[in-house]
Amino acid sequence: MKNKIGREIPQEILDMGFEPYQGEGAKDGCEYQKKGPRVRAYEKPFESKLVPSIREAIVKSGLKDGMTISFHHHFRDGDYVVNMVMAEIVALGIKDITIAASSLGSAHDPVADYIEQGIVTGLQTSGIRGRMGEVVSHGKLKTPAILRSHGGRIRAVESGEVHIDVAFIGAPTSDCYGNARGKGGKSDCGVLSYAMVDAKYADKVVVITDTLVDFPNFPPSIEAVDVDYVVVVDEIGNPKKIASAAARMTQDPRDLMMAEMCAKVMAATEYFKDGFSFQTGAGGPSLAANRFLEPMLVEKGYKISWIIGGITSPAVDLLNKGLVGTIVDAQDFDVPSLQSVHNHPRHFEISTSQYCNPANKGAFVNKLDFVILAALEIDTDFNVNVITGSDGVLRGAPGGHPDAAAGAKCTIIVTPLVRGRMATVCEHVVTVTTPGECVDVLVTDYGVAVNPRRADLKAQIEAAGIKTTTIEELQKQAYAIVGTPDPLPFEERVVAIMEARDGSVLDVVRQIRD
Repeated sequence: MKNKIGREIPQEILDMGFEPYQGEGAKDGCEYQKKGPRVRAYEKPFESKLVPSIREAIVKSGLKDGMTISFHHHFRDGDYVVNMVMAEIVALGIKDITIAASSLGSAHDPVADYIEQGIVTGLQTSGIRGRMGEVVSHGKLKTPAILRSHGGRIRAVESGEVHIDVAFIGAPTSDCYGNARGKGGKSDCGVLSYAMVDAKYADKVVVITDTLVDFPNFPPSIEAVDVDYVVVVDEIGNPKKIASAAARMTQDPRDLMMAEMCAKVMAATEYFKDGFSFQTGAGGPSLAANRFLEPMLVEKGYKISWIIGGITSPAVDLLNKGLVGTIVDAQDFDVPSLQSVHNHPRHFEISTSQYCNPANKGAFVNKLDFVILAALEIDTDFNVNVITGSDGVLRGAPGGHPDAAAGAKCTIIVTPLVRGRMATVCEHVVTVTTPGECVDVLVTDYGVAVNPRRADLKAQIEAAGIKTTTIEELQKQAYAIVGTPDPLPFEERVVAIMEARDGSVLDVVRQIRD
């Protein structure tokens, strides 16, 4: 059957217990029962939870065939934890494992081999990239991968839809009792927001660190009350790949032109006023928008009340200049952000549930005025794809994209009309990751289009002297430049399910034909 946005959901997926997406807000007011973990009480005092190796921690945790394990991705491309743990699981002969990670990337290419060997049979994650994306797209994973936004993952874990048997949490510092922080050590990643739900809801929790510090390691991101075992290893990550020296600020004239227009669009709306809230992505045009916002803020005498999301140095610069009141931080992308969250009194670590969980009583994304986001593709219904490439292969992540888009009063997508020989603005995206009903404005290098659902914004933008066009016209221009794309050669088999934030099926990814 077709869901609310017209995507065909196969009966076999519905037979698995999934519901088709019924539209943004369809489950507003629904109640979710939180499911707790099994907990072993320690009534007698003891000195340490230290175990000598990852292998011993796995054995003590009781991990068996068919169980689900989890990881976080704050170490990004510099992560060593996933591969170290999986190597020991394989050596112990444990199989039929589901990995429920906050995201997975090219640093985890060895997992692709374990998928082909049938050791890893399930993936539940936000991101699938590198060789893993190739093998999943070609049908090598036994069960369909389940892709969720960051907020959707929290909802699934808290509600018991995903049950984590053992969580492995890489921590830059930990004490012998398991109080763990994102701060300090050799592999500083700033915050541990993604791992907080794993620590609270997994049956067993293993903290892996390369820097053991004195008890108590306070204030902890991960509390010892949730931790079963602590393992000290030589290295948990490559610092050069965890956080860059500084965010990449684009010098591309096309990117700068789009960034400037994005700032002008923001300034034209009713939401641009003293005390507005803001989130931006880590891509070139999104980051560059900060450069053009700054003089507008100074001219008007405005101050951004708070910035949220994955944090980069442009946000920190605005904070240090007094143009932002508070930063609330769920991930750090560069060294200035790490330093700021550790040292600035108005820069705070928050959990991912606080950030964007749709099934709690007040996620920060629901208070956003603006969010600026990127897209691999956007179609004439304003649906956005950030997960599959133009070849249909999994090579991205929804991350917080659908969460912020759903919560913000004004969601702006910034993307070029074409990339190389591929049309970014198209008739139908390969995979819908953010539904068009959550997107308000598209800014391209060929013009600005406003979602017809937002006639109010269109009137405000045009009143500021900004000419708009239709997304259909932009799509025609894109095809005139690069030609109409050929249909992708998909098989019938579904290799991945793209969940909406509420757990319904937004779209499916089919196997690429060899």
